[in-house]
Amino acid sequence: MIPVEQLSEPAVRTLVSALNAGDRTAFHESLAPGATMADDGTDRNLTQWADREVFTSNGHMDVESESDDGLALVARYRNDTWGEMRTKWRFTVDGGKVTRFETGQA
Repeated sequence: MIPVEQLSEPAVRTLVSALNAGDRTAFHESLAPGATMADDGTDRNLTQWADREVFTSNGHMDVESESDDGLALVARYRNDTWGEMRTKWRFTVDGGKVTRFETGQA
């Protein structure tokens, strides 16, 4: 596993750290205004998705590997709803903020 503080891309590191801490404010502050996301290839409402999949279900990400200068991760993701699964994450960053992320089963 890669410790969160060792992730290469600062914006991704901030988002993953906030997600793992259950810090809703820091999570949303890591996102650019109008940020978007997709889960298993389907665009979702980012705020609703984060509430359901992260904050009300104790979401947590253990990063196994990173590539593309830290913009692509493979992680063990778990929450109280779905248990643990191997997931892939792809981030787009602009101006030090995440503008989009895509996730799904790896």
